[in-house]
Amino acid sequence: MTPAARIAAAIDLIGTIDAQPRRPADATVNDFFRTRRYIGSGDRRAVAERAWSVIRQRMRLDWHLGEIGAAQTARHLILAQLILVDGWKLEGLSNAFPGGGHAAEPLTPAETQVARALAKRSLIDQAMPEPIRYNVPAWALPGFQARFGERLTEVSAAMDQPAPLDLRANLLRTSREVAQKALAGEGIETELTPLSPWGLRIPSRRPISATVAYEKGLVEIQDEGSQLIALLTDAQPGMRVADYCAGAAGKTLAIAATMGNRGRIVACDVSEKRLQGAVVRLRRAGVDNAERHLLVPGDRFVKRRAEQFDRVLVDAPCTGTGTWRRNPDGRTRTGPQDLTELLEKQAVILDTASRLVRSGGKLVYATCSVLPEENEGQVDAFLARHTEFERVPLAESWAGQGLAVPPPCEGPDMALDPARHGTDGFFAAVLRRR
Repeated sequence: MTPAARIAAAIDLIGTIDAQPRRPADATVNDFFRTRRYIGSGDRRAVAERAWSVIRQRMRLDWHLGEIGAAQTARHLILAQLILVDGWKLEGLSNAFPGGGHAAEPLTPAETQVARALAKRSLIDQAMPEPIRYNVPAWALPGFQARFGERLTEVSAAMDQPAPLDLRANLLRTSREVAQKALAGEGIETELTPLSPWGLRIPSRRPISATVAYEKGLVEIQDEGSQLIALLTDAQPGMRVADYCAGAAGKTLAIAATMGNRGRIVACDVSEKRLQGAVVRLRRAGVDNAERHLLVPGDRFVKRRAEQFDRVLVDAPCTGTGTWRRNPDGRTRTGPQDLTELLEKQAVILDTASRLVRSGGKLVYATCSVLPEENEGQVDAFLARHTEFERVPLAESWAGQGLAVPPPCEGPDMALDPARHGTDGFFAAVLRRR
């Protein structure tokens, strides 16, 4: 594809995403390219990166277009991205919109006026309302301010950047060093993650699923922060473990590795589709001490297995505010009503799952959110309701893994962010039944 054809495809992709505002953008992007297999891998990457750039800066681009009285069309959004994000000059735009073939149609006189108005502006403008300037929606800004305080500018800037690709070496099949060499042999250079003893990091997105190392189960795609949550679960060989909100079993795989395939881990979820998706991953990773359980209304699993588990992980459904580097559409796809509903759901899940923990066992509550009300607020409220549980300080949990220095976090729990730790925004609290 020519550069102009790539821009035309990005316009089409933005229009397709906007036509399905409540659908996750990554699902729409995948479908878009699945029906256009004639687009090569390099072109796909270039088109997708431009579209993601628009999505990442959507709040600011919409504001600028509104300020100059322009509609939020896909063509206007790409124009704004080219000028405000990529720094294109007006004289170069005719090459991006030449018309003919697969290229975008030439700019109309009205669009040329839009481009001229945008060229006089800067992406971040001090006249912007606070939510727009920080690129944090108004409903989430109070939580960000409470969490980060004076660090908010630093953290919001880090949230604007694309996430690196983190991998976890599967200790059931290999070591981190061997996995790193195997990837290097396929032309993929990695660096060791600073916090997770299992992690490998690739600075930019690469098609890992096509590598032999991935197909043989030597590595899994998993953010370093997510790896640390599995680490804090402290699952040992021979234990009984419940991954209560397992999804497609990403943390189940990591926990199974720490157990050395000895003992039993039950991956629970309310979605049969997600649990079915876990089957291939478990098989590829060589996990044979895991079973899946579908949670349905009226299910008696918790009652039957009450106080039988040494470890219970609750990776609760949340707003996903910590994952905006890789899911930037979450800024506009999630709203205050979602937060209200999730807070109620989290409390119910935490109360229910806690019944599974045996005396002396541990309950790990985790989210991929940075909002205090979904994190410390939920844990504090739970401990007030359940005096039979106590909080285990992060330093104690970390030392229990034989690791000397925990991540730099304020407070007794693990709270990660991309500016300070280079991970997604994660939270985890370890609770112990007395």
